[in-house]
Amino acid sequence: MSDAHLETPTPRDWKRDLKVAAAAFTFGLAMFGAAYAAVPLYDLFCRVTGFGGTTMRAERPADRVIDHPVDIRFDSNIGTGLPWRFQVDTTRHSIKAGETHTMTYKVTNLASVPVTGMATYNVAPAETGRYFNKLECFCFTEQTLAPGESREFTVVYFVDPAIAEDPSARTANTITLSYTFYRQNQTPKPVAQGAAPTAGSRTN
Repeated sequence: MSDAHLETPTPRDWKRDLKVAAAAFTFGLAMFGAAYAAVPLYDLFCRVTGFGGTTMRAERPADRVIDHPVDIRFDSNIGTGLPWRFQVDTTRHSIKAGETHTMTYKVTNLASVPVTGMATYNVAPAETGRYFNKLECFCFTEQTLAPGESREFTVVYFVDPAIAEDPSARTANTITLSYTFYRQNQTPKPVAQGAAPTAGSRTN
């Protein structure tokens, strides 16, 4: 083969390579930032929409009461490694949508040393979360109990009358509010015993 038929190699375009590398680096940073922001954004989304069984925080009671009965089931749980006893006054309330009610929980430290715990919660079925409003709650606040100490915590709540207008939620005759106390150094994961799982726990 003669030299006339040999192709001259094309010089490497370093500027183009640098642009590609810079674009890939920028894309990676953007993905990292999106992942970092995903948790707080998801949390905000859940609190605004009630998605995933997240309850709503209300500043005042409902402005009306309607003849829409709802059975509220209260679930109390203790995470592994927390030497506490956690009980609720009664496991059920039969209410009407719009009525304000109070439920009392009692915790006792069974250990011989002070122990700090924190409660998380969820609601099932998940589609009822946006209608379950809490005026007062003890969740997501560290509680330290002395050896043998008992303490009572209350939840003041109501079910938004708008639940009767939502086809996906109004057929839920029973709403389960589940609380789980975890030791301070444990990762919170609420468990609703006997209830459908939800997407997670949020503040309220």
